[in-house]
Amino acid sequence: MHDLNFIRENPNLFDLGLKKRFLEPQSQIILDLDLKKRDLLTKSQDLRSERKNLSASFSQLNDEDKAVLQKKVQDIKNDIDQYENEISKIDSQLKDILSSLPNLPHADVPIGEDEKSNIIIKKMGNIPTFSFKPKPHYELGEELGMLDFDQAGKVSGTRFVYVKNHLARLERAIANFMLDKHTSDFGYMEIIPPNLVRDAAAYGTGQLPKFSDDLFKTNTDHWLIPTAEVPLTNLFLDTIVLDKTLPQRYTAWTPCYRSEAGAAGRDTRGMIRQHQFSKVELVSITNEEDSEKELERMLNCATSILDDLKISYQVMLLSSGDMGFSAEKTYDIEVWLPGEGKYREISSCSNCRSFQARRMNARYKSDEQNKFVHTLNGSGLAVGRTLIAVLENYQNEDGSITVPDVLLPYMGDIKVIKKF
Repeated sequence: MHDLNFIRENPNLFDLGLKKRFLEPQSQIILDLDLKKRDLLTKSQDLRSERKNLSASFSQLNDEDKAVLQKKVQDIKNDIDQYENEISKIDSQLKDILSSLPNLPHADVPIGEDEKSNIIIKKMGNIPTFSFKPKPHYELGEELGMLDFDQAGKVSGTRFVYVKNHLARLERAIANFMLDKHTSDFGYMEIIPPNLVRDAAAYGTGQLPKFSDDLFKTNTDHWLIPTAEVPLTNLFLDTIVLDKTLPQRYTAWTPCYRSEAGAAGRDTRGMIRQHQFSKVELVSITNEEDSEKELERMLNCATSILDDLKISYQVMLLSSGDMGFSAEKTYDIEVWLPGEGKYREISSCSNCRSFQARRMNARYKSDEQNKFVHTLNGSGLAVGRTLIAVLENYQNEDGSITVPDVLLPYMGDIKVIKKF
């Protein structure tokens, strides 16, 4: 949600930010509604004062004058009710407009309509070489008998999979490794959050109302979470915390559910784009001074997982047209997949500043003032896509998978995953 005071004081700057998002100017529409609302508020307040003054003289009048006064007071009340009704309609219009507009890009963000304008910040790790043609993860998994897309299709439809046996254990090992590292090395508090949320929570992080088609809804009017960002960030819904308690950092391993409404025909094979997947999420809540450095910290926490797994990756600064709705600035981490011969996204780390906090009414007390917190979120990492990266980067010519060293403590005696 945008700050109306900022728009009043910086209409041209606001429209410039929208232009960077390839949207039409909106400040004049917003300010015209705001001016109309303030005018109605003034009229309503003036009428309230008049009614109060008239009512004060009521006891001093004779019956005939009282009747006249009662009629006048009732007319004033009717006018006030009409003004209040108009104000309510304008409030609803303003909320609809402001809720539909994305966050404004940070000054560092490159301007561009899509991923073609993203900037590579760094590349890390060595791209592996093979003495054979590397296979994509879905071929490896199916040949091992541990990824079953066909039966999942019968049971649940497309974009689902059964992960079996040692690959199921490997996926669990990846998630546990991530959680242990983020909690022990980086000080994130582990949370097991609700997987179902109400409208207010999905609205607070920006999924509603604009992106309802991307979500799954239950018959109890709950939404299945598309990411643990939603319940973790909403730990601060309608709260005020002390500045000295910030930053607060949280991590969670959850299933995630996405309809992939806008992904028809994309990544239809394999596990890249599923309706159900798991992710280790990172969320930070900071004061307004510290969020930019917290974004860099979060990015380093996420990339450290790939450093330890010894898998090549690159970090991208996303363009204004490629960022998510709530983000002011986003880094994507892309991991090398030998089976595809290219980098694929495995994490996004974003600073939303006060954009989500305004929607959630999440504040902190600083110098006797209440300010909106800044919220950040990132994947630390997407577990299913990390499984894909391990399968493809650690594959052997016979189709077996060598378990990365950092995952061995989680795999028991299994060092190499082979077909039975």
